[in-house]
Amino acid sequence: MPEKNRVMRVLKKDDLGAVVAIDEIGAKRSRRDYYERKFETILNSAHNINSSIVCEIDGRIVGFVMGDVYFGEFGIPETSATIDTLGVHPEFQNHGIASEMLDQFMMNMKAAGVKKVYTLVNWDDFALEKFFSRQKFTPSKRVNLEYQLP
Repeated sequence: MPEKNRVMRVLKKDDLGAVVAIDEIGAKRSRRDYYERKFETILNSAHNINSSIVCEIDGRIVGFVMGDVYFGEFGIPETSATIDTLGVHPEFQNHGIASEMLDQFMMNMKAAGVKKVYTLVNWDDFALEKFFSRQKFTPSKRVNLEYQLP
């Protein structure tokens, strides 16, 4: 891919429109409300580290990874992090962008003292599971439980 300028940087407020647009392609619907709440939490919380990354190519946002850092929550004593959202514009997929963003995210997490990074993948999302497996993610020893409200 002959891009002139690939930059990984921390997410900022002005990135909302680009993130929503990239997500809408994959989700096939707008989740703007979700991202507005997510940005508000990431960018305005005094208790949160902005760990979310975007990738720009020639000034255009083409991918993002969003996550959170936890300092002892959920009964996990060590500092940990989660990755909850990952997206790359289809024109730029399969060019190493997601891997590069994840590498930057992990480097930032290590600097923040994080020991483990968690994510959830739907059991039938084989492509995403394969991607995370290539990134050295393994099944967790924790069990994800859910309860369906009547």
